[in-house]
Amino acid sequence: MTFTADILKLFDEKWALVTAGAPDSFNTMTVSWGGMGTLWSRPVVTVYIKPVRYTHEFLDRNEYFTVSFFDGRYKKALALLGSKSGRDTNKVALSGLTPKEITPEAVGFEEAEATIVCRRILRQDLDLEAIPDFAKKTYYETEAPHTMYIGEIEKIL
Repeated sequence: MTFTADILKLFDEKWALVTAGAPDSFNTMTVSWGGMGTLWSRPVVTVYIKPVRYTHEFLDRNEYFTVSFFDGRYKKALALLGSKSGRDTNKVALSGLTPKEITPEAVGFEEAEATIVCRRILRQDLDLEAIPDFAKKTYYETEAPHTMYIGEIEKIL
């Protein structure tokens, strides 16, 4: 498996879509918090999702998720997918992106530059007491902390 990228800028500047569910029932959302590395001698991707997000339910119910990266032409579509909820609208159709089955358990997008298929190996709610004060004030005054999902990388497309 080879993936070459500036991982410090990949999530923050390019954004990504995290998608969970099967092709007949999935949800996706834009993420800008995440990372890649090694845990327990396995290659992993980590994403952080707030419990209020609809995608959170899909990540909890499904063993697999994908993280898809796009070039700058799709920034508008990713902004829409990060601001609308799949609970009340077909935001994927509104985005103009084309979902595609990667495996029977994983969905990606035709337009993605790269898609990483992950099998979830850890789900952990962030502990509000362990979060630094500056982050509590900025991100958690009105909503519960993020859940951290770590997925072992099974495939990179």
